[in-house]
Amino acid sequence: MMASSANSNHPGRRLRQDLAAAAAGLGQAAASTGKATAAAVRHPGDTIDRARKMTRALPVAWQSAKPVLTGRVDDWRREYAYTLGEQAFVYGFPYIYNAELRHRWVTQKPESETTPYAAVNHFWHGTRLWDASDAEGVSPNNDTLYSWAWVDLSTEPVILSHPEMGDRYFTFELVSFTSDNYDYVGMRATGSQAGDFALIGPGWSGDLPEGVRRTATAPTPWVLVVGRTLVEGEEDLPAVHAIQQQYRLTPLHLFGKEGVTLPERRDVPVPVDPAEDPLGPWKTLNAMLAENPLPPHHEVLLRQFAEIGIGPGLDVEAQPEPVKEGLIRAAATAMPMLEQQLFSGQWAELINGWRYPAGEVGHYGDDFLRRAAEQSLVGIAVNDPEEAVYLVAFTDGDGETLTTGRYQLRFDAGTLPPVDAFWSLTAYDEDRNLIPNPIDRYSVGDRTQGLVRDDDGGLTLYLRPDSPGPERESNWLPTPQQGIWYVALRMYLPRPEVIDARWHCPPINRVG
Repeated sequence: MMASSANSNHPGRRLRQDLAAAAAGLGQAAASTGKATAAAVRHPGDTIDRARKMTRALPVAWQSAKPVLTGRVDDWRREYAYTLGEQAFVYGFPYIYNAELRHRWVTQKPESETTPYAAVNHFWHGTRLWDASDAEGVSPNNDTLYSWAWVDLSTEPVILSHPEMGDRYFTFELVSFTSDNYDYVGMRATGSQAGDFALIGPGWSGDLPEGVRRTATAPTPWVLVVGRTLVEGEEDLPAVHAIQQQYRLTPLHLFGKEGVTLPERRDVPVPVDPAEDPLGPWKTLNAMLAENPLPPHHEVLLRQFAEIGIGPGLDVEAQPEPVKEGLIRAAATAMPMLEQQLFSGQWAELINGWRYPAGEVGHYGDDFLRRAAEQSLVGIAVNDPEEAVYLVAFTDGDGETLTTGRYQLRFDAGTLPPVDAFWSLTAYDEDRNLIPNPIDRYSVGDRTQGLVRDDDGGLTLYLRPDSPGPERESNWLPTPQQGIWYVALRMYLPRPEVIDARWHCPPINRVG
């Protein structure tokens, strides 16, 4: 995933035009049933397709859409709830999204082996590298195995333990319920020696066992742990599996005790399904705001949102019908708005066709729009730049969409991505999936065996659907036979010149 994710953008000019067209039609696509919001939370990539199919046939939808179509306001309360509701949805999207993810990953056993499933305070471990058979549309990486865990810190700390890791890259990203990172455990942050690290929730005070290191206090009682462990190819999988089995999460009152069985708890709040209740997103948000208290300086926002029934402990059903109609419309239109903002690319600095993320990524905090779209929606959580920087390219050096054809990416001698861990380049099709190809190669990078240097010491990578020939095949990253595609350049433990964009990745150039 781009997260972590993880990131995960749709590429190409045509898709951006589709998004613009869908957004333009949202006035008559008010979605009184709430199904659009349900789809957005579960499958964000499907939102626009659903938006195209909406109609204004249902009475509530027409009442919500009519002001947009006619310019007349029949009830100020409906319009005020709509405008303020869009802001509340942007503010609350990480809470709504994480409520759904937590419930699904904790309670719903999946059909796919790549979908997390584990009890609270237990790790789920990925067991294989992603390939073209996986079609979940999440722009997965082909470098690490993930270890995910939803952790409840409301009553006591939980101790995260890992073994001696040697020179293998690993990291545990600690993410609050808002999608902001608040700390790390791993090679960069805490070193590679075996260790025990206390994850601590807000308001806890007490003593930790000797030898247990304290991490930063989490801003929310529920946190997500995103672990990544480097895999050096298929033959390295058994070794990584053995390491993963030594990752531990132990409630403080059980830490250090021999022979105890860690409890398997799966009783997490059930989000309200918008397909059954069009006010579902708001009910879920209110419950999550009550469960995960907000920082004091957000009080001014909460006072405004409370006027339309949004806030911890509030009942949106108690609002007048026009307010509820405005909220239904706001939930249906805010989700595509977030996607359009993300796909616009305006959040990034464009250099040689590559989108460089902002330095605040991972910690957008009070920048609620970017927190929702560029952290939560893009991949559940996003690494701090000090841990990893992902560059994404949808266009070549001339600004043209990457599509059917032959391309090259050439690094002059001494200009390879400057990292202290590793880098890799991965190609994705228009649906954000890895690309089927005859050599089952999905990424190239500094760990690719047999890379051939140019005569002057530079490195040329061949991005094309057909082989560049036996002598160059080690440098080949396959792309689709037909259609739009894009690439992500992942750099782990990047050096300062990457973080502050002084190092410029060369453009991808079309050669045929």
